[in-house]
Amino acid sequence: MLKREFKVNLKSFIIYLSILMIMFLVVYLIYPYIVTDETMKSMDELMKIFPEEVLKTFNMDMVSITTAYGWFKSEGFTFILLIIGIYASMLGGNIVLKEENDKTIEYLSSLPIKRKTILSNKILVSITYIILMLLIFGIFNYIAFLISGEFNQKEFILLSITPLFIALPLFSINLFISMFLHKTRKTIGISLGLVFIFYIINVLSELSDKVEFLKYFSIYTLADTRNIITNVKLNPICITISILITCIFVITSYIRYTKKELI
Repeated sequence: MLKREFKVNLKSFIIYLSILMIMFLVVYLIYPYIVTDETMKSMDELMKIFPEEVLKTFNMDMVSITTAYGWFKSEGFTFILLIIGIYASMLGGNIVLKEENDKTIEYLSSLPIKRKTILSNKILVSITYIILMLLIFGIFNYIAFLISGEFNQKEFILLSITPLFIALPLFSINLFISMFLHKTRKTIGISLGLVFIFYIINVLSELSDKVEFLKYFSIYTLADTRNIITNVKLNPICITISILITCIFVITSYIRYTKKELI
């Protein structure tokens, strides 16, 4: 059954990974030609226009975008968190529900396999694909930075791990929500909506001290990139919360799935 799950979900894995790799490959190829002395002067002037709060949202108040690695730590990392978040959310929302949508749940139900085993296999495959995506994309970026110039290897490795702390909670939350639905078309909007709502809340929390409390309501707060860039170490509190949220929603998904009426 594991082999079947890997095969069924391989296409979406390749699509999302390709989007990330092609996007960043284009940036790495053209960046040396874009960043010149003249363009840097224009960028410096442009940066002075933006409020500090806006620059802080993209880490531009502490990172120079004169190099591809600098772009990776600022704007580039925003794209990574969003795309990885969307992939994990869609995976969580569809990994179980598509069996009902495609009517293959009847076949699975006819096999001498417990529901818990079915769900365990799907969760294992999903987490494996999420980790594989981060690993392959991390190796891709590592090679690119080795070729392009100097970079902080420890900082890079920690940053490459960070998306996992938002991907797993997003996956588990959407997995739990899918337990109450029967059609995948309903989960698509929910999965995408949660990603952007959490991200917007996180951005808003950076704009003013008055709304800083909003960060406690966003999964994206767990991707503490500013701490990594400043201290070159992971935030143990964020890791703990990420694991806790993931475990809670996975466990409740098991409880709900064993009682769910399948169609």
